[in-house]
Amino acid sequence: MGDTIAAIASGHQVAAIGIVRMSGEQSISYAESLFVPSFGGKLSEQKDRKLVFGELRDTEGQLLDLCLCTISRAPGSYTGEDTVEFQCHGSPMLLRTLLDNLFRLGARQAGPGEFTKRAFLNGRMDLSSAEAVIDLIDAETEEAVRNAAGQLSGAIHRKAESIYSMLADVSAHFHAVLDYPDEDIEDFQLRDYCEKLRNGQRELQILLKSFDHGQIMSSGIPTAIIGLPNAGKSSLLNALVGYERAIVTEVPGTTRDTVEERVRLGGVTLRLIDTAGIRETEDRLEKLGVERSISAAENAALILAVIDGSREAEEGTRRILQTAERSEHAIAVISKADLPQRMEKLETRLSQLHLSSLNGEGMEQLEKMIAAMFPAPSVPAGEILTNARQAEAVRRACESMEAALCAMEEGNTPDIVLTETETAMQALGELTGSSVREDITDRIFSRFCVGK
Repeated sequence: MGDTIAAIASGHQVAAIGIVRMSGEQSISYAESLFVPSFGGKLSEQKDRKLVFGELRDTEGQLLDLCLCTISRAPGSYTGEDTVEFQCHGSPMLLRTLLDNLFRLGARQAGPGEFTKRAFLNGRMDLSSAEAVIDLIDAETEEAVRNAAGQLSGAIHRKAESIYSMLADVSAHFHAVLDYPDEDIEDFQLRDYCEKLRNGQRELQILLKSFDHGQIMSSGIPTAIIGLPNAGKSSLLNALVGYERAIVTEVPGTTRDTVEERVRLGGVTLRLIDTAGIRETEDRLEKLGVERSISAAENAALILAVIDGSREAEEGTRRILQTAERSEHAIAVISKADLPQRMEKLETRLSQLHLSSLNGEGMEQLEKMIAAMFPAPSVPAGEILTNARQAEAVRRACESMEAALCAMEEGNTPDIVLTETETAMQALGELTGSSVREDITDRIFSRFCVGK
């Protein structure tokens, strides 16, 4: 990592402010070749993290901008290396010209997430904190922001390190007994070790259980709106998102493909999928739409089964309800409550309510039902797992700790306990990044945008 990298960190759209960032041994030297402080002195003489106003010039001395510049010296910077940030006027052409001049001096284009990757490799943050950076960038709700901020500050790292330290103590004691069988080493305090392992495992299980909510928090709940043609599915989608996202007509079969939108409801984010009406049809295009509707329902975590309450039960209503009943979470929505109702109650085990997409009747009840189905876990912000890699590492650590406990309680030889505790330590090391493979870290940082 001896080379110096540079990138536009503020995107490529016109904006009031544009940021170009550098990291590496020559960062300050390259910046000093282009930037002249307005109040005298050299850039290299300025204090760390102090915004300096001055003239930005190209390698030939031509003025490019009047801007701000700040330097942060190693090891106290974001990356752990010397870094520089230019805060210019937000012209994409200006930023590109500045970047080209930095490349001319010897810097190279940073790869996706390379600044954060250097921070991880230089010990400025662990891997769970580094992953929180992209979660924070992608956060779409306040809850997601708070959780990512908590992870960025090291909430998961601290929990994992505490359990890792406990496992290291157990492992060291077992190693001593195995390596020095003739020495007078104090007998195991088996009860104490078992209790420590149980407590550590319990903490990891709570962490693991948070993963389902973490997926919901970061990706939203895939929610299929299904029903017969003209039951009010598209009207419900439009009412939930607040504008006419889907075409609504009196002609059955208008929706022939799935329409997706995201909406915040009941304290969670729903990925709403408006589907084609499910019915028998000979129309080739509508038939494809029906097949997609059934597929969407099968893959959804929540189904809203829309039944037209202004009509008598129709042929196909039972099929809609049976499809919804196969889902763990489903609600029967008796639609068009603003019209005279001919269907007061459905014969189904599903929770049901009357709702009008026109006047909003029943919307509050729907929101409460969804909130009850997907309650937030009672864990502090920052301790909700949000990606499968972290969850898998925690799961393996839990399994190995359980195996170590069983070996202790059954009186197995110390080497079995030792193997399982060290396997758990390896898994926790993967969570924090202390023992993760290089190809895994490359894959993680490839998710990042260039400049972060």
